[in-house]
Amino acid sequence: MKIAVVGAGAAGLFVSGFLAQNSHDVYVFDKNEKVGKKLFITGKGRCNFTNYCSVDEFLPNVVRGRKFVKSALYNFDSFACARFFADLGLKYKIERGNRAFPESDKSSDVIKVLKEKHCKKVKFCLNEEVLKVDFVKNEQYPGFDYFVVKTTLGEYEFDKVIVATGGKSYKSTGSDGFGYQIAKSFGHNIVEPKPALCPILLKDKFVKVLQGVSLKNVVLNAVADEQKFCEFGEMLFTDKGISGPIVLSLSSQINRAKSVKLSLDFKPALTEKQLDARLLRDFDANKNKDLVTILKGLLPKAVADVFAQAIGLDENKKVHDITKEERTKILSGLKEFQLAFDGLYDIDTGIVTSGGVSLDEINPKTFESKLQPGLYFIGEVLDIDALTGGFNLQIAWATAYACYKSLWTFVCEF
Repeated sequence: MKIAVVGAGAAGLFVSGFLAQNSHDVYVFDKNEKVGKKLFITGKGRCNFTNYCSVDEFLPNVVRGRKFVKSALYNFDSFACARFFADLGLKYKIERGNRAFPESDKSSDVIKVLKEKHCKKVKFCLNEEVLKVDFVKNEQYPGFDYFVVKTTLGEYEFDKVIVATGGKSYKSTGSDGFGYQIAKSFGHNIVEPKPALCPILLKDKFVKVLQGVSLKNVVLNAVADEQKFCEFGEMLFTDKGISGPIVLSLSSQINRAKSVKLSLDFKPALTEKQLDARLLRDFDANKNKDLVTILKGLLPKAVADVFAQAIGLDENKKVHDITKEERTKILSGLKEFQLAFDGLYDIDTGIVTSGGVSLDEINPKTFESKLQPGLYFIGEVLDIDALTGGFNLQIAWATAYACYKSLWTFVCEF
């Protein structure tokens, strides 16, 4: 069977290698000059290729499409993924949070084993952009219908087409949303693409002053359309807002909300009562010092300098002049520091895209279109996304594997 795979990213490489090894004639089209361009920059160039955990532990990290992708993950879980790469000769290590990385810390090693070992029998058509995909009814030989893939270099006929073009994030890697155009041409609905795993914009004036300041062991809270979310860990201030692990995770959970309120708990390990007792002790020991001196013992210096002003107090006020009401205001600020949400960064900054081809129109067992037999969608082009930590790449591998298995079974039955 002759199969076209549109996109030489994670999902495209994965599915094409398996199919070519099982006697299919597989062509992979990509407008880039090399394969795995986005894969190369994942995990800050280290390629966090999966999260080494059970499916039950994995699923809570899937933000959209959790139920839909469940079967695929059970059929090709993180442990199977790790064995797959190990069998190709890739040495890997497990780091904090079950993140799996190549031992070399080089994403190029993941790409190398995929292309040179897994995809040895694949025909790569690089620097060749797909412009259109059509389905042709074979009037002369009914039942032998075919697809026509039109590219910048010519036209090809195929029995099946697999779309693995990714989303709209990181356009420089080739992810420009073209897969959505293919889907639309066959009648599919597209769930509006939104940025996911991206920084958050803030209106607060103090943001530029705090640019580059990082915070550890804090909790970022959000109330998004009356739903509550919270993330614990590290974050940092940017020139326009905030970023870092907990911000990226939160962005994926609030990116479709109409109303968002953010707050920061600087001292999540302490209850309000414990923190108040700490403040009283500090005040008692530093009665003649400025408020900012106390704040610098509780917050990073740069944050302490703007904290008092942000909550409406004079940072140079003497501790012995601080009233009970003002101490309460400090306490509230430390436990629930308000941040003025101003949206998310542009979709191109998102690590992944939220939204894509509607899952209602895709078979979750085979990843074949319910509207056009022989047309498949895998990976990020679908309306599936997860939190950071190797989960999104695992979804790419799992959906690609399910697609391969369905086509392999199809040939066996035929």
